Amino acid sequence: MILLSITENIHNWLFSIMPEGVASIVEMVLIAVVYLTIFAVAGLFLVLLERRVAAWFQLRIGPNRVGFQGLLQTMADAIKLLTKELTGTERADKFLYNLAPYFVIISALMALAVIPFTKEFHAFDINIGIFFLIAISSIGVIGILLGGWSSNNKFALIGAMRSGVQTISYELSVGLSLLTMVVITGTLQLSEIIEFQKNGWLIVQGHIPAIIAFMVFMISGTAETNRAPFDMVEAESELGAGFHTEYSGMKFAYFFLAEFINMFIIAAIATTMFFGGWLSPFGITESIPWLGVFWFLAKTMGLVFLMMWFRWTFPRLRVDQLLTLEWKYLLPINLVNMVVMALIVWLNLTIRF
Repeated sequence: MILLSITENIHNWLFSIMPEGVASIVEMVLIAVVYLTIFAVAGLFLVLLERRVAAWFQLRIGPNRVGFQGLLQTMADAIKLLTKELTGTERADKFLYNLAPYFVIISALMALAVIPFTKEFHAFDINIGIFFLIAISSIGVIGILLGGWSSNNKFALIGAMRSGVQTISYELSVGLSLLTMVVITGTLQLSEIIEFQKNGWLIVQGHIPAIIAFMVFMISGTAETNRAPFDMVEAESELGAGFHTEYSGMKFAYFFLAEFINMFIIAAIATTMFFGGWLSPFGITESIPWLGVFWFLAKTMGLVFLMMWFRWTFPRLRVDQLLTLEWKYLLPINLVNMVVMALIVWLNLTIRF
């Protein structure tokens, strides 16, 4: 309730000192600034966490020089990227080349706005939340395709083409695994889905089909974010840096940062859909509102660690293996799983009536 009272006070104060239209715009700008701050801080933290996890898996030390225990290393890297020269190829399509990173970063930011951190900390709670997330996640690949094509580099173009095929393929499994859980809740609104889980997380209520849907979602989500072992898009040994080979400075940083934020978003969606979002396992979140943020972030970071575990454990797949996994295995499993879930829900309703 503390956050709600603060936002209400700011709302009332703005509308008391300026016209209604101007106050609404100022409110939107303030919310955008808050989310941009979260975006930047989360990106820097996840990069540091990735390097620490990689070092742990490979029995190395990791960042340990800049700041206490290397905590300021990613800040130093960000400053370095800010000061680097923005280079590009002479024959690149300048307009599309410069536009591409913004497609990727804005789509990630828009998806982040729908994520419910707590009951009070939710910027954009709409009744088609799941549909909105699936639609927005499709926009990011446009930036990758534009960046690869406009760079006038054959390696960047191949990386971009791979990304298009991979993202379009695995979006099907991501969407179907989420819809499998929507069958239980009967709503696309994320806040209502979390409220539905007050009597038990969906991964428990949904029995075996929910567990299968979670496993498929995490595999497909990892593939959709172009992370190892599904990182054929930027296979260093074959394509240099893939679709962002010709990017440098902050434009490269946008692509790099968006990958980590998308990883956080996938983990946050899984937390919301399968593990009760901000709800505490012990049922005390309602009495201590800020505890909801802790539980949400704890569950999300646990799933982020799982995705990092994937990266530093499994070898990279070939392109044919990557597409075979989706079209011959995950998609049929998802379709059957959704039918089974619908039967379970129908049988439960029949027994009740």
